[in-house]
Amino acid sequence: MTTQAPQNESSSAKQIKQSEKPAPGSLIMSGMRTTHFMHIGNYHGALKQWLELQKDYVGYYGAMNWHAMTSSYKTPHDVMKFTRLIIAEWLAWGLDPDRNVIFVQSEVPEHVELTMFFQMMTPMSWLERVPTWKDAEEEAKASDTHNLGRFMYPVLQAADIAIYRGTHVPIGQDQIPHLELSRDIVRRFNFLYGGNLPEPKPIFSSTPTLIGTDGRKMSKSYNNAFQLTQEPDEITKTLRAMPTDPARIRRENPGEPLKCAVYGFHKLYSNTEDLAWVETGCRTAGIGCGDCKKKLGDNINAEMMGPREIKRKLLADDEKLDAIIADGCQRARTEAKKQMDQVRSWTGFQGNSDW
Repeated sequence: MTTQAPQNESSSAKQIKQSEKPAPGSLIMSGMRTTHFMHIGNYHGALKQWLELQKDYVGYYGAMNWHAMTSSYKTPHDVMKFTRLIIAEWLAWGLDPDRNVIFVQSEVPEHVELTMFFQMMTPMSWLERVPTWKDAEEEAKASDTHNLGRFMYPVLQAADIAIYRGTHVPIGQDQIPHLELSRDIVRRFNFLYGGNLPEPKPIFSSTPTLIGTDGRKMSKSYNNAFQLTQEPDEITKTLRAMPTDPARIRRENPGEPLKCAVYGFHKLYSNTEDLAWVETGCRTAGIGCGDCKKKLGDNINAEMMGPREIKRKLLADDEKLDAIIADGCQRARTEAKKQMDQVRSWTGFQGNSDW
């Protein structure tokens, strides 16, 4: 076993600044918490990138229901309901279960087993410095989610990546501290036990943080997001409630699209011609906010139409959907077991064959 201390064992002081194109043979690891329906921020911030990555790389994509339990432990039945719905959503939008491994986190016990190794060797100070814990601590206390699971969330996240030897992780800029911590944990594990787990590298999303329907950051916890495959009437209802440029008190008042949350969605769903129509019409008061929202609703609905129908058919065919999920979980367990056997070999933490 290695005895010499590694150089710069903790890398968090040197933050990851940029992503690099994964080399051929790289393995992508990512997932989503199953706390609610998917919203369009999940699509543009993660799923859309997965769909591009699957063209060139093998990916392990998990419905992370243990992570969901850190804040939804009182309603585990809902966590499992959303687990199935989210996987149906991924499939409906084109995530290929043959090119990738699509699995449910709790169905692969090796995630938890590797977490046990990681949490024993992760200093408390490393977790206490994570901004998402520090910044949300008061909110967590108020919502009765100030718990051990939420505190050690980044350790489980590191195990999620390492159990499949993930080399790259798609992330947003706000997730840099978590990936830094994963790299620190993997580096320390390799130093202590002579392992060779890859230190995961980032692939940054090009999508900026989306503004929700109430003007705040889009979040499931704020209930201010479009579901990814909403029905047309629900899209219309959601758009009607969205705030616009405060300067447009009356129909004849000109506005500024850059100050309007609705315009941000137009940039995702509208073509060049529609964008020009919105920009000119808003600034000259040639169109009203209702006209702008109707155009956006039409464009969103057009993009959601196909996946919405595929998702409906998947959820109506329990046998087919369950078979896809079962196959993905089995493939994930097979790979995870191989890695845990290697971890036990490195650490010497193995049972006697006669026990």
